[in-house]
Amino acid sequence: MEEKMDSKSAGGEQEVVREEEDVVLPGFRFHPTDEELVGFYLRRKVEKKPLSIDMIKEIDIYKYDPWDLPTSTAGGEKEWYFFCLRGRKYRNSIRPNRVTGSGFWKATGIDRPIYSAGDAGECIGLKKSLVYYRGSAGKGTKTDWMMHEFRLPASGKNDDISPSAQEAEISTRYESVN
Repeated sequence: MEEKMDSKSAGGEQEVVREEEDVVLPGFRFHPTDEELVGFYLRRKVEKKPLSIDMIKEIDIYKYDPWDLPTSTAGGEKEWYFFCLRGRKYRNSIRPNRVTGSGFWKATGIDRPIYSAGDAGECIGLKKSLVYYRGSAGKGTKTDWMMHEFRLPASGKNDDISPSAQEAEISTRYESVN
């Protein structure tokens, strides 16, 4: 904790102001729905509209193994949220690069659409589930680590957004159950 001395202009009294970094708010729970993650948080990030509170940290999650990711972000004991730009396996390819130091994240199915309740059921985003494998592709061993990727769809309301901005993601990491 850091202390600063501030002086009031009217009366010259001294007041001690305490500043704390990474304050954990007692009783606060950050548990947004898929629609809120995509329609509010990700959209605001892509449109460069900052929030007064930095709820979701920006980090390159693929530079970390899942157990080494920082936990000082919004979420709970077993759930964390991160903004991350989607890396590419090859420069001119659409294939994402999800390799980390000790393994890789493997998609477990197709992209599932996220629909808006307010916009006549329009698709506002996509969600993909991934499982972490230790080792190299083809020889990897499945672990209990799971993650969800959320991204904006490539068409519709996002036509005015640059292609690089469409690569922005929110990743939710779930801690191993073991």
